[in-house]
Amino acid sequence: MRGGLAMNRRPLFKFRQAGIPTLRSVKIKILLCGCVTLTLLAIANRNCGSSPSLLGWTGDVPSIDRYSSPRGRYAIVMNTWKRYDLLKKSISHYASCPRLDSIHIVWSEPDPPSVSFQRFLNHVVDLNSRVGRRIELIVDINKKDSLNNRFKDIKDLKTDAVFSIDDDVIFPCSSVEFAFTVWQSASDTMVGYVPRMHWVNEKEGKDKYIYGGWWSVWWTGTYSMVLSKAAFFHKKYLKLYTDEMPASIKEYITRNRNCEDIAMSFLVANATGAPPIWVKGKIFEIGSTGISSLGGHSETRTECVNKFAAEFGRMPLVSTSLKAIDSRNVWFW
Repeated sequence: MRGGLAMNRRPLFKFRQAGIPTLRSVKIKILLCGCVTLTLLAIANRNCGSSPSLLGWTGDVPSIDRYSSPRGRYAIVMNTWKRYDLLKKSISHYASCPRLDSIHIVWSEPDPPSVSFQRFLNHVVDLNSRVGRRIELIVDINKKDSLNNRFKDIKDLKTDAVFSIDDDVIFPCSSVEFAFTVWQSASDTMVGYVPRMHWVNEKEGKDKYIYGGWWSVWWTGTYSMVLSKAAFFHKKYLKLYTDEMPASIKEYITRNRNCEDIAMSFLVANATGAPPIWVKGKIFEIGSTGISSLGGHSETRTECVNKFAAEFGRMPLVSTSLKAIDSRNVWFW
């Protein structure tokens, strides 16, 4: 009996031993198949264009207000000054962006644009607009030359979102669309591509501040402003800037031809008590170097920060380290 029992157990033991490698190989094959499947899905997701993402948030808003409602589209407010070739290039590019509703050119030159130039700009818009869409082009002519003009209230603006942009800065439409989607999720704050920061000047006291440029942001990983040379914000801030911004700040900006972007950051932060959102995006600067390359630029901006903080009676800017990245365009996030 014992011998027979031993003889019966031996084949069973061998069977179990043989089954262990088989089970392991099956698990490995299943794991490899899963990895290959996920890789193929990721590749398909990258190439699917505007189709829904299979692996995560696509950034799409519900179709009911994707294009029809005021929140489903945006208006561009473009500041310009005697750079007609750059203006043509920028308008030609942005006219092709899917959810653009209108382009408002902030014109502060002594002479209004010629009829032929306006006709040419309209032709450029029509030529580059997507089929079935009509983008409205409006030239807002200002009698006074002031950087405050870029934030003048626009009557009867159809969209809630304003994309403030300079005429010498170009972002791919896909990047603009992503930033717009980010703004839709936090429409009271500013969402932009160009971060800047401030910090307390410890040598002069807690009520004195220093302006930090790009390298300060890069070094510390924090920021408290996004510049209006490339930023989304709600149209209500145009009215708030026009009606509520202290006259002394507006006069300072007009006189010094600088810091209107810092003033808008102060205005929004003061209204929300929240930081802006920095969006990662590839920037193409098609013009020559601007005032930021001039000597004493950081000192001038530091003076602006301190003057505005004194006018507001406090420092409203809020620092953050948040950065929005489109996960569809990166492998590791």
